[in-house]
Amino acid sequence: MSGIAAKKGYFIIREHQCFPWYDASEFRHIGSVEGGTVFEQTVKVSDDEGYLSNIRRVKIILDETTRDGDSEIFILTNLPTKVANALVVAQIYRKRWTIETLFQILTEIFNCEIKTLGYPKAAMFAFCVALVSYNILSVVLAALRSIHGIKKIEQEVSSYYLADEIRGTYRGMMIAIPPKEWKIFAKMNLIELTNILRDLAARVNLVVFASHPRAPKKTRRILKRTRPSRRPHVSTAKILSQK
Repeated sequence: MSGIAAKKGYFIIREHQCFPWYDASEFRHIGSVEGGTVFEQTVKVSDDEGYLSNIRRVKIILDETTRDGDSEIFILTNLPTKVANALVVAQIYRKRWTIETLFQILTEIFNCEIKTLGYPKAAMFAFCVALVSYNILSVVLAALRSIHGIKKIEQEVSSYYLADEIRGTYRGMMIAIPPKEWKIFAKMNLIELTNILRDLAARVNLVVFASHPRAPKKTRRILKRTRPSRRPHVSTAKILSQK
């Protein structure tokens, strides 16, 4: 974070449990965004170059706990308030969640980064195929949400099991069903395709694709960092550069 600030860059990063800050101001209530209430304070961070002397700490008290059991989250940013207030910071971070989920699915389900592909064009092609596959999966999930409800699909259905089912039955379907039988889908307009997808979604047994969320993380006790008054910490790199 200090390196980002040193390059005159800006960050919006979720606070790690052991992140060292001190001299915090009182939290100020800013307002509400979708999913929670937003507060803000200013904290000081110890870095040798002084790039993080004062940064903003945004707290979001969530309306619903996360899958890890967190009822509130903390976000650190060095963006000026006139550029992005706490509400904007919270909204930007919420978008980051959706992007992070996208890349998690691309990596874990669609294997978008094949390590043995040493040629850049081949690696890019594999990544693009994963993106197209994700779009197809998104359409399937959208059809399921329209029938079974958004909350049920997002909380109870595993994208991994769904993709694994498609992967397992695809070859058999290509053998059992002649190519001419698939042409009917290419001739459908958007409304016709939407209706048939919703009809198929109503017949899906969601129990087969049930997710298994992990248990909430156990809270750890964090000891407050103390600073020795007589022998303050000095960077080894700074001493060597002075020598």
